[in-house]
Amino acid sequence: MSESLPNWDAYLNIASLSDIGMRRTNNQDNLIVSLASSYEQWQKKGHVFIVADGMGAHAAGELASKIAVDHIPHIYARINDVSAPEALKKSVIAANTEINRRGQANEDFHNMGTTCSVVSLLPQGAVVAHVGDSRVYRLRQNTLEQLTFDHSLVWEMRASGQLSNSEAAVGKIPKNVITRSLGPYPDCKVDLEGPFPLQVGDLFMLCSDGLTGMVEDAEIGAILANLPPKEATRVLVDLANLRGGPDNSTLIIVEVAHPEMATNATANPIKINASSKRFGIHPFAWATLIGASLATALFTYSSGWVIGLIPGIIALASLIWILSLIIMKATAGQEVTAGRAFGKAPYSRTNCGDGVQVTRQLAAVINQLQEGAKEQEWKVDWSKLNALVSEAEEATEKGDLPIAISSYGRSISFLMDQLRNQNSASDSSIEL
Repeated sequence: MSESLPNWDAYLNIASLSDIGMRRTNNQDNLIVSLASSYEQWQKKGHVFIVADGMGAHAAGELASKIAVDHIPHIYARINDVSAPEALKKSVIAANTEINRRGQANEDFHNMGTTCSVVSLLPQGAVVAHVGDSRVYRLRQNTLEQLTFDHSLVWEMRASGQLSNSEAAVGKIPKNVITRSLGPYPDCKVDLEGPFPLQVGDLFMLCSDGLTGMVEDAEIGAILANLPPKEATRVLVDLANLRGGPDNSTLIIVEVAHPEMATNATANPIKINASSKRFGIHPFAWATLIGASLATALFTYSSGWVIGLIPGIIALASLIWILSLIIMKATAGQEVTAGRAFGKAPYSRTNCGDGVQVTRQLAAVINQLQEGAKEQEWKVDWSKLNALVSEAEEATEKGDLPIAISSYGRSISFLMDQLRNQNSASDSSIEL
């Protein structure tokens, strides 16, 4: 790998999309992809990805999420006295401080807030910092894992035993009530998860709840597994919009595409609680060593070794002091390796399996969408659409479900693209 201006496109396959949805007048979500500027920077801080979902009246939510995605990478890059995970956590806390300050300074932005999910892909693995109910997933070999805990009333009550899974499923408690966010309060608690070792083929997805509220985990896993990241982002957002699109939908998909991005045994372990300031060598120690050494030499030369013995002992003690500080600095901190991690993730696991159920669901979606298009007389390139649907149906009959899922996904996005191109005066929406 070139150590200057590396072309990360050869190592990571990245796609992102933020969509206003079907019922909102503005987009309060924000995202950022911040790739390391050099090989050395990647080794120290990794690549950073953030999704933030803002909340607040007027433009407050949009501002809060924008502050988060702008401030966190900048602050993270500047913190060099602690480990990368600790620096990531500090940068999220600093963003909270800034959002809160701006909210207190302007009545229009009072109590504005945002969720925030951050992933840093380091040589040691992926580290996640998280506040709110936006999510981070990892797909590995047909298993989709949720790496973040939703800071929502439903999840908190379920975790404490006050709400059963069946009660949560029927919507006894509203899903959109969040218990933690950046901005409303001067202090915030940030969850830290990882490091999760990287393998070639691993996919990470960060997304806002506008997506996960409308698309099931099994569907997310199947679409990620069978479509390239760029197409997958479009299909997932289209599904959310077809089912009502009540909120903004934002996501980033990152695929580990090169062996040099994979975590290996040669990666230096992450150390926590190893601040360089903690074991800094005070200038007095160096001054004592130098002064005592000069005095020893001077007194020994002029008056003999007996007179030079006392400053010599002081010089030796100073040297031992400095060496001990150097050793403490080098060995300080608790190592975090692949076998030991922050947090308790994964919080859910979904086996994408053979994809039979997801194939049926996508087939039902495209059938309803076709019917709606005919009823509302949309202008559609039916020959191309029919070819995509036929390909999906033939693959289903043959049992080639990966091809079926990808073809149904492409047909949904193709028809939605045709919908977006309809005359704006026409009623071109459909809710499934």
